[in-house]
Amino acid sequence: MALDYLKKAALTSKSDASEVSETVQTVLSDIEVGGDAVALDYAKKFDKYDGSIVLSADDIEAACQLVPEKLKADIRFAHDNVRRFAEAQKNSTQDVEVEIVPGVIAGQKAIPVDAAGCYVPGGRYSHIASAIMTVTTAKVAGCRHITACSPPRPETGIAPAIVYAAHICGADTIMAMGGIQGVAAMTFGLFGLPRANILVGPGNQFVAEAKRILFGRVGIDMIAGPTDSLILADGSADPMIVAVDLVGQAEHGYNSPVWLVTDSRPLAEEVMALVPDLIADLPEVNRQNATAAWRDYAEVMVCADREEMAATSDAYAPEHLTVQAKDLDWWLNRLTCYGSLFLGEETTVAFGDKASGTNHVLPTSGAASYTGGLSVHKYMKIVTWQRSTRDGSKPIAEATARISRLEGMEGHARTADIRLAKYFPDETFDLSANG
Repeated sequence: MALDYLKKAALTSKSDASEVSETVQTVLSDIEVGGDAVALDYAKKFDKYDGSIVLSADDIEAACQLVPEKLKADIRFAHDNVRRFAEAQKNSTQDVEVEIVPGVIAGQKAIPVDAAGCYVPGGRYSHIASAIMTVTTAKVAGCRHITACSPPRPETGIAPAIVYAAHICGADTIMAMGGIQGVAAMTFGLFGLPRANILVGPGNQFVAEAKRILFGRVGIDMIAGPTDSLILADGSADPMIVAVDLVGQAEHGYNSPVWLVTDSRPLAEEVMALVPDLIADLPEVNRQNATAAWRDYAEVMVCADREEMAATSDAYAPEHLTVQAKDLDWWLNRLTCYGSLFLGEETTVAFGDKASGTNHVLPTSGAASYTGGLSVHKYMKIVTWQRSTRDGSKPIAEATARISRLEGMEGHARTADIRLAKYFPDETFDLSANG
């Protein structure tokens, strides 16, 4: 049986890249030349905000006072979970040292980058969880300075809950500036900030394009597109839970793909029948996003068996992958391409998005075929070192000299020659390319 599409996407999740790229490049160039003053001009234009850019300790304290105690407890709970998981990730990367040949020692060290810039979306939605995910992992990694940057709302500034989350998670500086200008400020070291070594965090298409253009000058977590989610469900799945989970992810944005892959046509048909009413029941702004996402980008596919389901999922390489099927261990061992995996009805993407401990900054648009999501490892440089005794250097130098001459790199060869001559003056070596 060939893969059967009960619903096929009318559009893809690619934005009008050329227009966005031109706008972003212009703003970045203006700010790099004009510095703080130009960044402030863009903040007034795009953020419609002319308050304090870098929050003082008093500003932070005042914002924290506005956060209800129950929400503070929830933020602390989520932070603790993310921190514990990040600490376990960090412990999985160890410095190593190995004797390659007698007398030659090589090693690996994991060194955190100095300064991290964490972008926290705060426009239509207050992405409290993004502050937790990005700042906590940078702190656990050991970055010396962490900037949290979030777009302010006109007159009121950054949402207090974002300020509180960034503060308790370890941000050294909290900056009220959004979009391209916020990314530029962290990259160029404006407003007294250290220049960021890495930029992380989700954002709109302008933020994503700014990070893409700046990549190379700074590190980035990934080049992100619209969020996407895929559910693998067999006939044992609860159609209502599958439908609610699809709608829950579709509300992210008008161009956020959601996909259902199943081996049960009755399940697929029931889910498709449930979705419209679930979308209609959402609040207005959420309903608009979910309606467009389901209409234009969603797909429903029926496969012959679970192997075809798994192969289809791997081909899509979704950002979020949920399995609501029997034999969860089989799926865990079989699936290879996803940003984060949610096994069983008892967990869901929203748990990972907000509070369960795994990170929600994940690869989109098929990038999960070659990379994972944000973790402490993204903030760390894996570097190598070596040392040698004179006796240990002897066979290394001989091989280096001959290989270098075969490659035509005489200068390289002579760096080996001089050591052999100094350390073993009474010995003769055949170091020609044909030696």
